[in-house]
Amino acid sequence: MRNPMPDRTQWTDPHCPTARAADIIGDRWSLLIVRDAFDGSSRFSQFQRNLGIAKNILTDRLKTLVEQGIFEVRPNEQGTRNEYILTGRGMDLFIVITSLRQWGERHAFDDGEPHSILIDDTTGDPVPRLRLINARNIDLDPTSTHVEKIEEG
Repeated sequence: MRNPMPDRTQWTDPHCPTARAADIIGDRWSLLIVRDAFDGSSRFSQFQRNLGIAKNILTDRLKTLVEQGIFEVRPNEQGTRNEYILTGRGMDLFIVITSLRQWGERHAFDDGEPHSILIDDTTGDPVPRLRLINARNIDLDPTSTHVEKIEEG
């Protein structure tokens, strides 16, 4: 298993998956880089152009995302440039990015303000709101769930 972040020396709660995930992907630029990868960007120049991010910051974030197994680096077909390709671990962030996107659609814009929405390519419809459900298809929320720590054993 990879270390959450090389410069992190201690955790507030070393058993908290949310804290560990936030250390890996929780800064603004990392989330936007991953979002852009889902939207089709794969080259350094594309990320820089789309995000308006400084080269040194982009270099640092991509290096960290590669070290953490979110991206892998591959030479392009011509062998002249590298491409940053989401790994399986990176693809697992699609639901996280979608959840943030949908939260933003509902809460970050005034009524009538233009914004983007995620569309299902198969149906052409907006992607339905993500829901947490149990095995009986019943909605879950903070009042119907709790956290349990799993001990080694």
